[in-house]
Amino acid sequence: MESRHSINSLTTINNAQLYGLVILRVIVGWHILYEGVAKLINPYWSSAAFLLDSKWIFSGLAKAIVSNPALLTISDYVNVWGLTIIGFCLMLGVFSRYACIGGMVLISLYYLFSPPLLGLEYSRPGEGSYLIVNKNLIEIFALYILYLFPTSHKIGLDRVLQTKLNLKGLS
Repeated sequence: MESRHSINSLTTINNAQLYGLVILRVIVGWHILYEGVAKLINPYWSSAAFLLDSKWIFSGLAKAIVSNPALLTISDYVNVWGLTIIGFCLMLGVFSRYACIGGMVLISLYYLFSPPLLGLEYSRPGEGSYLIVNKNLIEIFALYILYLFPTSHKIGLDRVLQTKLNLKGLS
């Protein structure tokens, strides 16, 4: 007999759906964590090249960020640590709803600064040929699904935290 789990007061899912969502959370988290750590350990990485390659509505803002060393430092810091922390939280299932929101915001900025639209050609090598839908857009909506169907209170550190709060009477 298949077990069912209540994700929130309106949603009940079966084991296969729960495990599928947990796997999605972990692999999206891994990808985001890896992107952050890869930037963190590369002493030459900067968001400047990506920003200078922006061709759409935020290209003026991108150039302003690159031309201001303080803003570029902030941009680099937010990218490296935002990706690392968001990915870490998703993989471990801790504060995962906040991580989903943070991930959607950060990856939406990547998408808006460099959208896959006709007539926009970028100097950096692409991963393929895209029109409107690319990995960033897919990951944004995967994070949205994970936000709507949180699993970390069933399988993740949020479950442990919730149990400790319940034992202390703080919940």
